Amino acid sequence: MASLSIESEARTREGKILEGQDLSYHYPGATKPVFEGINLFTKSDELIAVVGPTGTGKSTLLRVLAQLIPQASGKVFLDGVEVTRPSPKISLVHQSIATFPWMTALDNVNLVLAGSGMDEQEAIQLGKRMLSLVGLQGFEGYYPKEMSGGMRQRVAIARALAASPEVLLLDEPFVHLDELTANEIRKEVYDLVFNPATTLKSAVLVSHNLHEVVQLADRVYVMNSSPAIIVDVVKIDLQRPRTERDPGFLDYVDLLYKGLNVKKAKL
Repeated sequence: MASLSIESEARTREGKILEGQDLSYHYPGATKPVFEGINLFTKSDELIAVVGPTGTGKSTLLRVLAQLIPQASGKVFLDGVEVTRPSPKISLVHQSIATFPWMTALDNVNLVLAGSGMDEQEAIQLGKRMLSLVGLQGFEGYYPKEMSGGMRQRVAIARALAASPEVLLLDEPFVHLDELTANEIRKEVYDLVFNPATTLKSAVLVSHNLHEVVQLADRVYVMNSSPAIIVDVVKIDLQRPRTERDPGFLDYVDLLYKGLNVKKAKL
């Protein structure tokens, strides 16, 4: 078990799906960037994670990758083509459970299809299929107040999938859920990324929960310092499904903790 050198990481970009090149971002009015020189990428059938101390701009980085906010410098690419505005091929699931209380589960999912030109019956069938994928078959007519937090987050994930994205960005999607529910949905999310019934090719997870990260991620980018940079890239080489009882699981958790606690000089 070892970290990848950032130099060797840069040489393994063949077949990348989503890529950020030399990204930096300034908060409005700030005197220095919150992060700079960020390089990361996903490959097909891969879930990567981004970890870092509070304030390093991890959630902001996801919004830059989705082009919901503009970077100060650098570029974002999807399948080798530069992305300069929001695209349905990149979907973001927020940490806040975003469902509209006056809409049913099916209506919440199909909201992303408004204006797509899709036939109404086709849209209904697609929405039902996405709800079934996240374990909510039979709950299409339920309103958010009739569902648990875990069910509402499944609706949010189904809505993201209904847009037929290639990449799913997950911004601490389990942080407001109890641990039993969160663990159940973590398993579903990983299965969804590699489910041929979806259009997904890869996913990016931001999380403060290092156990969650080791359970889910193929590679982990560690952000630290100020302005934040990538100080480490860790490949998680454990068989799936993963649990804390697996030999080596806690060693990876410790390795990530070291990256979070040691501020390295800018590379």
